[in-house]
Amino acid sequence: MSARTSSPPPEGGIEPIDLRQALEERYLSYALSTIMHRALPDVRDGLKPVHRRVLYAMRLLRLDPDAGFKKCARVVGDVIGKYHPHGDQSVYDALVRLAQDFAVRYPLVDGQGNFGNIDGDNAAAMRYTEARLTETARLLLDGLDEDAVDFRETYDGEEREPVVLPGAFPNLLANGSAGIAVGMATSIPPHNVAEICDAALHLIKHPDAPVETLVRYVEGPDFPTGGVLVEPHGSIVEAYRTGRGSFRLRARWHVEDQGRGTWIAVVTQIPYQVQKGRLIEKIAELLTARRLPLLADVRDESADDVRIVLEPKSRTVDPAILMESLFKLTDLETRIPLNMNVLSGGRVPMVLGLADVLRQWLDHRREVLVRRSNHRLDKIAHRLEVLGGYLIAYLNLDEVIRIIREEDEPKAELIRRYELTELQADSILNMRLRSLRKLEELEIRREHEALSAEQAELRGLVGSEERQWERIAGEIRDIRKAYGPMTELGRRRTEIADAAALPSAEALEDLKEALIEKEPVTVILSEKGWIRAMKGHQTDVSNLPFKSGDRLKFAFHAQTTDRILLFATDGRFFTLGADRLPGGRGHGEPVRLMVDIAETHDIVSAFVHDPSRKLLVAGTDGRGFVVPEAEVVANTRKGKQVLNVSPPVEAAICVPAAGDTVATIGENRKLLVFPLSEVPEMTRGKGVRLQRFKDGGLADAKVFALADGLSWIDTAGRTWTVKDLHEWRGNRGQAGRLPPKGFPRTNRFGAGIGSG
Repeated sequence: MSARTSSPPPEGGIEPIDLRQALEERYLSYALSTIMHRALPDVRDGLKPVHRRVLYAMRLLRLDPDAGFKKCARVVGDVIGKYHPHGDQSVYDALVRLAQDFAVRYPLVDGQGNFGNIDGDNAAAMRYTEARLTETARLLLDGLDEDAVDFRETYDGEEREPVVLPGAFPNLLANGSAGIAVGMATSIPPHNVAEICDAALHLIKHPDAPVETLVRYVEGPDFPTGGVLVEPHGSIVEAYRTGRGSFRLRARWHVEDQGRGTWIAVVTQIPYQVQKGRLIEKIAELLTARRLPLLADVRDESADDVRIVLEPKSRTVDPAILMESLFKLTDLETRIPLNMNVLSGGRVPMVLGLADVLRQWLDHRREVLVRRSNHRLDKIAHRLEVLGGYLIAYLNLDEVIRIIREEDEPKAELIRRYELTELQADSILNMRLRSLRKLEELEIRREHEALSAEQAELRGLVGSEERQWERIAGEIRDIRKAYGPMTELGRRRTEIADAAALPSAEALEDLKEALIEKEPVTVILSEKGWIRAMKGHQTDVSNLPFKSGDRLKFAFHAQTTDRILLFATDGRFFTLGADRLPGGRGHGEPVRLMVDIAETHDIVSAFVHDPSRKLLVAGTDGRGFVVPEAEVVANTRKGKQVLNVSPPVEAAICVPAAGDTVATIGENRKLLVFPLSEVPEMTRGKGVRLQRFKDGGLADAKVFALADGLSWIDTAGRTWTVKDLHEWRGNRGQAGRLPPKGFPRTNRFGAGIGSG
C-alpha cells in the first residue's frame, strides 16, 4: 500500500492513492508470489511448494512406503486446510502427477486406483483413489525430525512446515520440473539418477570440473516414456553449460516382417508428454487429408505397453522415409526445452548450468549433514548427562531414596549433595520405580561408552570438511546402488543416438518428395506473368484461355514433386514447388505474388529443375558462363543472384549446357560456333565475352554436339540441321558470320529449355 497523504482523508473513509504506484506495487507482489511460491522449483530439493506440502502432509499422515494406503481426498484436505490454501483440484492434480510413472521418471507417490494413462485420460476423482509415499519420497523427507532444515509458520500461523526438504535424492534433475511464472519460466527434463550420482561423485573429487567432463556421465535426459534422443553432442554440451537449450526426441520404432515381402512399422515408445490417443488422431487426420502418401493405415494395438502399427501403402516404400515423413508432420518427434530456471538458495531465481545445479545440491546435502550431526550431538550430550546422574543414583541408591522420602526439597538436596546438574536431578526424580531394576552399572557404562564413541566420531565429522564429503559420497553411492542400471527403475530408458541417426541431405530430399503425392501436371506461364498447373500432361496448349491481351509464354510437363526454376532479366533464379502452383481451371495467379521479381524485370526462362544438369547463362551484352543447375536453387522468395548484370544490360539466355560446342547469334544476324571448353564454369559473376557485336546484342545461344550438327526450327515448325560448320567455327569472342540459308529471321534456334 502507498503511504498516506499529508492531508486528512475525506469523508466516507476513502483514501486517495497514486494508481500507477499502487498497480506497480501490487503487480510486483503478485509476480514475486508466483515466482517464489508456485512456478519455480527449489534447486535443493527440486520441488515447488505444492509438491513439498503434499509430501509433508502425507508424512504426517504416516503414509510411509510400508504402511497402508489412504484416500487421496484425506491428503488433499490436509494440504489445503493446513498448508496450501488453494483449490482442491489443483492440489489433487499435483498429487496425481507425482504418481504417474509416465509423467515422472521416479514417482514420489504410490497410487492405488485410476491415476490416468498415457492416452490422456484423466485420473478418477480423489474420493476413489488412494495413495502413500514411495521409497524415493522417503529419501527426500529423511531427516526432517533431526533439525536438518528450517521450518516456518503456515499461512494461518497455526502449523509449521519445512522451508525445503532434506533432499537426499537428486530430485530436480531426476524428475525435472516445468512451470510458468510472471516474466520467466522453467523447463527441466528428467534424467537418470545413476548418471547424476556419477557426475556428483566426480564433482566432489574435482570441484572445478568442466561441463564437458560432467556430460560424460550425464549423457542427456532420460524420459519415463523412453524414446530416442537425436540431438548432436555439441548442442547437448552447450545446453548443459548455459542451462538453456532443447533436445530433439523421437519415438522408438522397428520394422516387423509380415511375409511375402510385406512389412509394418511398429512404434513401441513415444516422446515424453505426448498423449497417445491424440497422436493417433493426428496421424489419422493427416491420412484423410492425403498428406501422408506413403502410409496406408494406422492402428493402436497397445495393451500395457505402447504398440502403434503403421502400415505402408506398398512393399516398395522405404521404412526410413516413411518414418521421416511422420517425424516431420506429427508428434512422433518433438523438441523438449531445457531452461534450468530455479530458485537458488530458495530465494533468488536464476538460470543455472549442470555444474551449478549439482554443486548447489551437494552444498545442501553438506548443510543437512552438519545440521543432523549437530542435532545428534545435542541428543547425545543430553543422554550422557542423564546417564551420569543415573550412575550416581545407582551408586548411592539408598541415600537417594532417603533424600527423596524425607527431605522437603529433594531436588535441591540432590544437587547440593552429589553436585548434580538440574537435568540430572530432574531425571532421577522423574524416574519410575520399576526402572530401578535396570540401573545396573554395566548397562549404564556400556551405553555411556557407546554414546561417547559416537560423540567423538560426530565431532570429528563436524570439524572436518573432508570427512563430510566422504560421508556424502557414501550416501550418494548407496543411492546409485539402489537406482543403478541393473535395477528395473534405474536402467536408462531413453536411447542416446549419434549423429548418424539423423537423416542425410539425400534422405531429406527424398522426404520432401515423399510428402507430396506424385501426379503429372503441365505448367503454364503467360507473357504477363500468370502461372498455373493443369492436371495431366497436356499435348495441345494452343486453345488455353488467357486474360484479355495476354498469351502463352512457356508450357512444359512436370510432376507435382518437381521444383520449377524461373530465370529473370536481372540475373536471378527463383524456385517454386510444382505442388504449390495454382490449379489450371482459371487463369492462375501472378507469379510476382509467389516470388519477389521487380516490376521492371521479366522472366527469361522457366523449366523443371534437374540437379545433374549444367546451364549456359548470358546477358544481352554477350557475356556469360556455365553454372551447375544444383547451384542456382533459391531458398527464399528473393531468389538467388547468379548472372551479374547492370542496366541497360539484361539477362537474356538460359539454355542446357549439354554438348561440346556453343552456337551464338546476335541481333545483327551474325552466327559464331566455338568449343564449350572455352566457356568457364562459375556459380556467380558476369562471365566472359561469348561473341562480339558492333550493333545490337546477343539474340540466342545453343549448346550442341558438333558431331550431330547444328539444328534449328524455322517459323513453319520445320527442323533444319547443318553438319558442315567450318565456315562459322572460330574462337570465343569473335564477331561471327551470317547464318546458313534457311535460318529464321527471328534469329532464334527454336524451342529451348522452356517451350512456348
